[in-house]
Amino acid sequence: MLHSPTLADAVIIGAGPVGLFQVFELGLLDIKAHVIDSLPEAGGQCIELYPDKPIYDIPAIPVCTGRELTNNLLKQIAPFSPQFHLGQEVTGLEQQADGRFLISTSQDLHFLAQTVFIAAGVGAFQPRLLNLESIEAFVDKQVFYHIKHPEQFSGKRIVICGGGDSALDWTLYFADKAASVTLIHRRDDFKAAPQSITKMRELCAAGKIQLVIGQITGYESKDDRLSEILISDIDGNTNLLPLDDLLIFFGLSPKLGPITNWGLDIDRKQIVVDTEKFQTSIPGIYAVGDINAYPGKKKLILSGFHEAALAAFAAAAYLNPEKQIQLQYTTTSPKLHQALGVKPASPE
Repeated sequence: MLHSPTLADAVIIGAGPVGLFQVFELGLLDIKAHVIDSLPEAGGQCIELYPDKPIYDIPAIPVCTGRELTNNLLKQIAPFSPQFHLGQEVTGLEQQADGRFLISTSQDLHFLAQTVFIAAGVGAFQPRLLNLESIEAFVDKQVFYHIKHPEQFSGKRIVICGGGDSALDWTLYFADKAASVTLIHRRDDFKAAPQSITKMRELCAAGKIQLVIGQITGYESKDDRLSEILISDIDGNTNLLPLDDLLIFFGLSPKLGPITNWGLDIDRKQIVVDTEKFQTSIPGIYAVGDINAYPGKKKLILSGFHEAALAAFAAAAYLNPEKQIQLQYTTTSPKLHQALGVKPASPE
């Protein structure tokens, strides 16, 4: 039974940095937003992939972590009181006879939105899994694809699998915190920051961590706990390695999921938009951030911020076609000062 849907000026799909900034740009134009995200907290890739990793290319901020960027964006949009609906995916989007969009989620929530903003990054992230029979029984107990609480691994015998930034970042992080750290990669070639690779090899040479070239091909368990993993090298030799916890960083596989069924123009898993409004092939639906495609597209957070601003103005014109939308500046506009809850600066 369909419950009465929540009426919304705008629904934003995706609570990453660009989705959060979309709230801000809409708020300046007096458009209230609901935000839906499959992850349990706001922040998108910044929180899921590199919460503590430094970001250097946010304008006017020399350096900040993914978590700091997310927290500042949440503080910035607080005056507009966005409604968050986290830990659920959008499962359906259907345009109604009156032009509005009926949106359904995996938690049986329904929204009737006048505009929709897809800020879903490159889709819903799914970690690439370790392909071993029945290993899922140990997931989030001793096998982890995400690290939420680093302190739980202190003093443990840790095995880390992978050859990218995440694997090496956590290897370096735990080098002086865990009882032992073993990094496993299928080849002696890494796709990570050069300085991280250099530091990792220095720690190996100093005996602080171990590097094993090979793949996990099996495991042993005792008393319903993972006790050892079987590692096979390129020559087929095998070795059993005792451990307490296994951290897997094979990368994330983005999936568009239901978005492919919404009737949008999609090219190579990206939503095609124009560069004036960042509108999709369906009027009233906009796509911003890494999810969209247009000539010259650059997948940068700052590019997404620019797209969010233009999409907001386009939506304001779409919602009020008879009204001229004025560009106002947060520095001088009394109306925006009131909306933001700030006092104008005193004249010198």
